[in-house]
Amino acid sequence: MRVLVYNEDKNRMERYELSLGDRMPYIKNKYLTLKEFKGSTKSKILWTTKKTMEAFNTTRERWRNPIYVGYAFKRIFEGGHSGQSQHYAGVSFDTSQTLSVKKRTELYNLAKKLKVWTYVEPLRLTPRWLHFDKRATPPACSAGYPALKRNDKGVYVLVLQDALNTLGYSTGGLDGVYGSATNTAVQAFQKKYSINESGVKCKTWTKLSSLVVGKGKQKNSKIEYY
Repeated sequence: MRVLVYNEDKNRMERYELSLGDRMPYIKNKYLTLKEFKGSTKSKILWTTKKTMEAFNTTRERWRNPIYVGYAFKRIFEGGHSGQSQHYAGVSFDTSQTLSVKKRTELYNLAKKLKVWTYVEPLRLTPRWLHFDKRATPPACSAGYPALKRNDKGVYVLVLQDALNTLGYSTGGLDGVYGSATNTAVQAFQKKYSINESGVKCKTWTKLSSLVVGKGKQKNSKIEYY
């Protein structure tokens, strides 16, 4: 199974071929396996970032116990989460479904204290699990994904490519690089829906999400690795 990792330190995409029982790239001591990160997705390709994996390492080391991961990665067309969910970017975890309220609260307090996550969701919003993620900021809209431009790299480019491919706009592959093919696909999409933006900003993300999230494979889809 293929795993793509955006290495923020070197601004490059890295590719790994792993088995389900293997630990995720940059993960220590099998704190998180590919099987755990994959969860219920049927995808044959997954993606995340180096800093997301490092944040999980830190949290696991300080917690000193296994962290049960109920939900992590999903493809945007599979759905299961909100319109611009960080799960589709591979930087988000819904955890601790097996813990008592007391223990889950302790882990929540630790996750907040460590300051390795961009966002730790308040427990009042997640009464049966604990959500934390390493989302990029600032978002293009009030919440959600960041703005993108030509030559950008990373997991949000992968979400963009995945969404465009789902709608039949070929990006030339899932590589996480906003190159010429992706740019052509973006411009064709924007032209069809009369979106006047340079690069990908709030209007483009909002329209893409509304057309793709949870809708599955469509008539002209060019979905890859699924």
